[in-house]
Amino acid sequence: MNYRNLFFAAFSIIGIFQAQAQVTFKPGIQAGINISKLTDSNLGNKTDFYIGAFGALKLSKFYTLQPELTYSRQGGKGNVSMGTITIYDNATNSYYITGYKEANVNASLQYISGVTINKFNFTESVYVLVGPFCDILIADTFKVDPNDKERNFNKGQDIDLGIIGGLGYSLKNGVSFEARIKKGLTDAFTNYYANGANSTNLVYQIGATYTFGK
Repeated sequence: MNYRNLFFAAFSIIGIFQAQAQVTFKPGIQAGINISKLTDSNLGNKTDFYIGAFGALKLSKFYTLQPELTYSRQGGKGNVSMGTITIYDNATNSYYITGYKEANVNASLQYISGVTINKFNFTESVYVLVGPFCDILIADTFKVDPNDKERNFNKGQDIDLGIIGGLGYSLKNGVSFEARIKKGLTDAFTNYYANGANSTNLVYQIGATYTFGK
C-alpha cells in the first residue's frame, strides 16, 4: 500500500470538507413591490411596497440562514356588498328588493415583519427560499365610501403568523432579484356586516436585494 497516496487522499478530503463548512456573515438590504389581498373579503388586490434589512449567515455552499426585519404595507381595496335595498309594498303587503348596496373600501395594514429565511442554492446564482414570519401591526387605516359604513370594517389580530416561499437569482455584484409569496394564517381583517367574516393576508412580492461585502 502506498501510504503517501493514502495520506494525500485523506488530506484532500479533509480540505474539501473544511471548504464546504466555511461560515460567512454578510448584511444586506431589500426593497420591492407588494401585491396584496385579503382573502374571503371580496376585496381586490392592493399595490404597495416593502423595505428592510437582513443578515446572511452562509453555513455551507448550498445553505444560508437569513434573518430579516422588514416594513411591509399590505391590505386590499374594492367594492363590498352591504346587503339589499328593500321597499314595503302596501298593495301586496310584502317587501321586495329594489337594488343592492355597496361600499368602496380601501384597507391599509402596515406591519413590522420578522422573518427567518432558509435559502437553498441549486446553483451559484439560482436559489429557493422558505421560512416562517411574525408580523406586528403598527398602523391600520380604512377609507370607506360612504363614510357611515366605516364602522362595519376593522383590523383583525395585531400579530400575524405565517410562511414565506419564493425563488431568487443572484448576480456576482451582490444584487439579487426575488419573487416571493407571503401567506398569513391569522385573522387580519374583519367585515362585521358579513356576519363578522375574517380574512387573512396573501401577498405577492417582487423585489431586489443587495448584499454587502461581495
